[in-house]
Amino acid sequence: MNVKAVVKALEAYTSCDVADALSKLKVPHGGFLAGLTMWSPKRQDGPTKVVGPAYTVRYVRKNYENEPQPSGHYIDSIPSGSVVFISAPARSINACYGGLMSTRAKYSGAVGTIVDGRLRDLQEHRDLDYPVFARDVGTTAPAETMRVAAINEPVRLNSDDQDAVINPGDILVGDLNGVVCIPQHLAEKVVELIPSQLEADEKVAADIKNGRLVAESMKEHRSGVKKR
Repeated sequence: MNVKAVVKALEAYTSCDVADALSKLKVPHGGFLAGLTMWSPKRQDGPTKVVGPAYTVRYVRKNYENEPQPSGHYIDSIPSGSVVFISAPARSINACYGGLMSTRAKYSGAVGTIVDGRLRDLQEHRDLDYPVFARDVGTTAPAETMRVAAINEPVRLNSDDQDAVINPGDILVGDLNGVVCIPQHLAEKVVELIPSQLEADEKVAADIKNGRLVAESMKEHRSGVKKR
Protein backbone atom coordinates (compact mmCIF):
# COMPACT_ATOMS: atom_id res chain seq x y z
CA MET A 1 0.00 0.00 0.00
CA ASN A 2 1.25 3.45 -0.93
CA VAL A 3 0.33 5.21 2.32
CA LYS A 4 0.97 8.74 1.07
CA ALA A 5 -1.19 8.21 -2.02
CA VAL A 6 -4.02 6.69 0.03
CA VAL A 7 -3.93 9.52 2.58
CA LYS A 8 -3.88 12.14 -0.17
CA ALA A 9 -6.91 10.57 -1.84
CA LEU A 10 -8.86 10.24 1.42
CA GLU A 11 -8.34 13.90 2.31
CA ALA A 12 -11.01 14.74 -0.27
CA TYR A 13 -13.69 12.71 1.53
CA THR A 14 -15.63 12.84 4.79
CA SER A 15 -15.63 10.22 7.50
CA CYS A 16 -19.19 9.38 6.38
CA ASP A 17 -17.96 8.66 2.84
CA VAL A 18 -15.31 6.36 4.27
CA ALA A 19 -17.80 4.61 6.56
CA ASP A 20 -20.15 3.97 3.62
CA ALA A 21 -17.33 2.29 1.71
CA LEU A 22 -16.28 0.22 4.72
CA SER A 23 -19.88 -0.88 5.23
CA LYS A 24 -19.89 -2.23 1.68
CA LEU A 25 -16.74 -4.15 2.62
CA LYS A 26 -18.58 -5.64 5.63
CA VAL A 27 -16.51 -3.85 8.26
CA PRO A 28 -18.68 -3.64 11.41
CA HIS A 29 -20.28 -0.22 11.89
CA GLY A 30 -18.40 1.06 8.86
CA GLY A 31 -15.25 1.40 10.95
CA PHE A 32 -16.85 4.07 13.15
CA LEU A 33 -15.26 4.46 16.60
CA ALA A 34 -18.17 5.55 18.76
CA GLY A 35 -17.79 8.26 21.37
CA LEU A 36 -14.75 10.09 19.98
CA THR A 37 -15.55 13.67 18.97
CA MET A 38 -13.71 16.84 17.99
CA TRP A 39 -12.60 19.20 20.77
CA SER A 40 -9.90 21.19 19.00
CA PRO A 41 -9.39 23.47 17.15
CA LYS A 42 -13.15 23.89 17.69
CA ARG A 43 -15.84 21.87 19.40
CA GLN A 44 -17.65 19.91 16.68
CA ASP A 45 -17.45 22.74 14.16
CA GLY A 46 -15.62 23.67 11.00
CA PRO A 47 -13.80 21.87 8.18
CA THR A 48 -11.03 20.32 10.31
CA LYS A 49 -10.09 16.84 9.16
CA VAL A 50 -7.33 14.43 10.14
CA VAL A 51 -6.21 11.58 7.91
CA GLY A 52 -3.16 9.43 8.54
CA PRO A 53 -1.73 6.14 9.75
CA ALA A 54 -2.27 5.35 13.42
CA TYR A 55 0.56 5.67 15.93
CA THR A 56 -0.89 3.94 18.98
CA VAL A 57 -0.20 4.45 22.68
CA ARG A 58 -1.70 2.25 25.40
CA TYR A 59 -1.98 3.40 29.01
CA VAL A 60 -2.64 1.01 31.90
CA ARG A 61 -3.52 1.64 35.53
CA LYS A 62 -0.48 2.58 37.56
CA ASN A 63 -0.68 -0.49 39.80
CA TYR A 64 -0.46 -2.94 36.87
CA GLU A 65 3.12 -3.91 37.68
CA ASN A 66 3.29 -6.86 35.27
CA GLU A 67 2.73 -4.65 32.23
CA PRO A 68 5.79 -3.47 30.23
CA GLN A 69 7.41 -0.11 30.94
CA PRO A 70 8.72 1.37 27.67
CA SER A 71 11.85 3.50 27.81
CA GLY A 72 11.68 7.11 26.69
CA HIS A 73 8.54 9.15 26.06
CA TYR A 74 6.08 8.11 23.36
CA ILE A 75 5.63 11.70 22.25
CA ASP A 76 9.26 11.92 21.13
CA SER A 77 8.91 9.08 18.60
CA ILE A 78 5.88 10.19 16.60
CA PRO A 79 6.39 9.76 12.83
CA SER A 80 5.55 12.75 10.66
CA GLY A 81 2.13 12.46 9.03
CA SER A 82 0.72 10.11 11.64
CA VAL A 83 -2.41 10.33 13.76
CA VAL A 84 -1.66 9.68 17.43
CA PHE A 85 -4.21 7.31 18.98
CA ILE A 86 -4.09 7.14 22.77
CA SER A 87 -5.94 4.46 24.71
CA ALA A 88 -6.60 5.19 28.40
CA PRO A 89 -7.90 2.61 30.89
CA ALA A 90 -11.68 2.37 30.75
CA ARG A 91 -13.59 4.86 32.91
CA SER A 92 -10.45 6.80 33.83
CA ILE A 93 -11.14 10.01 35.74
CA ASN A 94 -7.75 11.61 35.07
CA ALA A 95 -6.82 13.00 31.68
CA CYS A 96 -4.08 11.26 29.71
CA TYR A 97 -3.23 13.96 27.17
CA GLY A 98 -2.38 17.64 27.57
CA GLY A 99 -1.12 20.75 25.86
CA LEU A 100 2.59 19.94 26.02
CA MET A 101 1.92 16.70 24.17
CA SER A 102 0.18 18.53 21.34
CA THR A 103 3.03 21.04 21.21
CA ARG A 104 5.51 18.22 20.61
CA ALA A 105 3.17 16.27 18.31
CA LYS A 106 2.65 19.29 16.07
CA TYR A 107 6.41 19.95 15.97
CA SER A 108 6.96 16.31 14.95
CA GLY A 109 4.53 16.63 12.05
CA ALA A 110 1.61 14.64 13.43
CA VAL A 111 -1.67 15.63 11.79
CA GLY A 112 -3.80 15.16 14.91
CA THR A 113 -4.44 13.19 18.09
CA ILE A 114 -7.36 10.95 19.06
CA VAL A 115 -7.77 10.22 22.77
CA ASP A 116 -9.85 7.25 23.87
CA GLY A 117 -10.19 8.92 27.26
CA ARG A 118 -9.95 12.49 28.58
CA LEU A 119 -7.81 15.39 27.41
CA ARG A 120 -6.91 18.51 29.37
CA ASP A 121 -5.47 22.00 28.64
CA LEU A 122 -8.16 22.45 26.02
CA GLN A 123 -7.34 26.06 25.20
CA GLU A 124 -3.68 25.18 24.62
CA HIS A 125 -4.62 22.71 21.87
CA ARG A 126 -6.87 25.32 20.31
CA ASP A 127 -4.19 28.00 20.47
CA LEU A 128 -1.91 25.59 18.59
CA ASP A 129 -4.65 25.06 15.98
CA TYR A 130 -3.97 21.36 16.48
CA PRO A 131 -6.77 18.82 15.97
CA VAL A 132 -7.68 16.71 19.00
CA PHE A 133 -10.56 14.25 19.31
CA ALA A 134 -11.48 12.68 22.66
CA ARG A 135 -14.23 11.21 24.80
CA ASP A 136 -14.26 14.09 27.27
CA VAL A 137 -12.18 16.75 29.02
CA GLY A 138 -10.69 16.83 32.51
CA THR A 139 -8.25 18.74 34.70
CA THR A 140 -5.84 16.26 36.27
CA ALA A 141 -2.65 14.79 34.80
CA PRO A 142 -2.34 11.01 34.35
CA ALA A 143 0.66 10.27 36.62
CA GLU A 144 -1.46 9.64 39.73
CA THR A 145 -3.48 6.81 38.19
CA MET A 146 -1.97 5.52 34.92
CA ARG A 147 1.17 5.06 32.86
CA VAL A 148 2.18 4.09 29.33
CA ALA A 149 2.64 0.34 28.81
CA ALA A 150 2.85 -0.05 25.03
CA ILE A 151 3.69 2.00 21.96
CA ASN A 152 2.70 1.06 18.43
CA GLU A 153 0.85 -2.09 19.40
CA PRO A 154 -2.82 -2.94 18.75
CA VAL A 155 -5.25 -1.23 21.14
CA ARG A 156 -8.90 -2.01 21.79
CA LEU A 157 -11.56 0.70 21.83
CA ASN A 158 -12.96 1.42 25.30
CA SER A 159 -16.55 0.39 24.72
CA ASP A 160 -19.02 -2.06 26.22
CA ASP A 161 -21.07 -1.93 23.02
CA GLN A 162 -18.44 -2.19 20.31
CA ASP A 163 -15.57 -4.59 19.71
CA ALA A 164 -13.04 -2.59 17.70
CA VAL A 165 -9.25 -2.80 17.49
CA ILE A 166 -6.97 -0.06 16.19
CA ASN A 167 -3.73 -1.41 14.76
CA PRO A 168 -0.58 0.61 14.16
CA GLY A 169 -0.69 1.77 10.55
CA ASP A 170 -4.47 1.55 10.19
CA ILE A 171 -5.70 4.71 8.49
CA LEU A 172 -7.66 6.99 10.82
CA VAL A 173 -10.07 9.59 9.45
CA GLY A 174 -11.60 12.16 11.80
CA ASP A 175 -13.85 15.16 11.22
CA LEU A 176 -16.91 16.73 12.85
CA ASN A 177 -18.92 13.58 12.07
CA GLY A 178 -16.60 11.40 14.15
CA VAL A 179 -13.67 9.03 13.77
CA VAL A 180 -13.39 6.05 11.40
CA CYS A 181 -10.66 3.41 11.35
CA ILE A 182 -9.72 1.82 8.01
CA PRO A 183 -7.88 -1.51 8.29
CA GLN A 184 -4.63 -1.25 6.36
CA HIS A 185 -5.47 -4.05 3.95
CA LEU A 186 -8.71 -2.33 2.91
CA ALA A 187 -7.44 1.23 2.49
CA GLU A 188 -6.84 1.11 -1.25
CA LYS A 189 -10.20 -0.60 -1.81
CA VAL A 190 -11.95 2.17 0.13
CA VAL A 191 -10.36 4.79 -2.11
CA GLU A 192 -11.55 2.81 -5.13
CA LEU A 193 -15.16 2.52 -3.92
CA ILE A 194 -15.90 6.07 -2.79
CA PRO A 195 -16.09 7.93 -6.14
CA SER A 196 -18.93 5.83 -7.57
CA GLN A 197 -21.00 6.12 -4.40
CA LEU A 198 -20.54 9.90 -4.32
CA GLU A 199 -21.50 10.22 -7.97
CA ALA A 200 -24.69 8.27 -7.30
CA ASP A 201 -25.57 10.39 -4.27
CA GLU A 202 -25.05 13.60 -6.24
CA LYS A 203 -27.53 12.37 -8.84
CA VAL A 204 -30.03 11.39 -6.15
CA ALA A 205 -29.69 14.82 -4.51
CA ALA A 206 -30.32 16.54 -7.84
CA ASP A 207 -33.41 14.40 -8.43
CA ILE A 208 -34.80 15.15 -4.96
CA LYS A 209 -34.40 18.89 -5.52
CA ASN A 210 -36.46 18.49 -8.68
CA GLY A 211 -39.24 16.70 -6.82
CA ARG A 212 -38.44 13.08 -7.61
CA LEU A 213 -39.19 10.42 -4.99
CA VAL A 214 -36.17 9.28 -2.97
CA ALA A 215 -36.89 5.56 -3.35
CA GLU A 216 -37.28 5.89 -7.11
CA SER A 217 -34.08 7.87 -7.56
CA MET A 218 -32.02 5.61 -5.30
CA LYS A 219 -33.19 2.54 -7.18
CA GLU A 220 -31.97 4.03 -10.44
CA HIS A 221 -28.68 5.58 -9.40
CA ARG A 222 -27.43 3.41 -6.56
CA SER A 223 -27.96 0.11 -8.36
CA GLY A 224 -24.77 0.66 -10.34
CA VAL A 225 -22.56 1.59 -7.40
CA LYS A 226 -19.57 -0.68 -6.88
CA LYS A 227 -20.21 -3.04 -3.98
CA ARG A 228 -16.77 -4.50 -3.33
